Amino acid sequence: MSAEQNVAQRNTKQRSAVSAVLAEAEGFYSAQELHARLREQGQRVGLTTVYRTLQGLADAGEIDVMRPPGGEHLYRRCSQGHHHHLVCRECGSAVEVEGPAVESWADKVASRHGYVDVSHTMEIFGTCPDCANKS
Repeated sequence: MSAEQNVAQRNTKQRSAVSAVLAEAEGFYSAQELHARLREQGQRVGLTTVYRTLQGLADAGEIDVMRPPGGEHLYRRCSQGHHHHLVCRECGSAVEVEGPAVESWADKVASRHGYVDVSHTMEIFGTCPDCANKS
C-alpha cells in the first residue's frame, strides 16, 4: 500500500481535522488556505501533512480537486458521483452541475481516437450572481 493510500484509509487526528474543515468550507480552497484555517482553530497540523492528507483523500475519491490554469490545486468536499463545477472567478464559490452533453461529447471524441476507459474533469468559470451584483 502506498503512503497516499495509507493516509486516505487511516483515520488519524490530522485526517479528521482536515476532513472537518473541508466539510464546513464552501467552495474550493488551496492547501495553504485549509492549513491556515486549521491553525486558526488551534489544530497542530503541518502543511506537509495537509498536502499528504488532501492527496490521499483525492486518491480515495473523497474530495474533488480543481486544477485552474496557472494556479495551485484547489480542494473541496463534493457529492458522490461524477459531476462538474461552475466556479466564480471573484469569490471562489462553486456549484455542482451535471453535463450530459459533455459526457456524450467526451465519449465520442475518445471513441473516434480509439481510447477506452476514459475519464475527464471540467470546471466552468464565471461570475456568480452575488459578485455580479456587487460590481
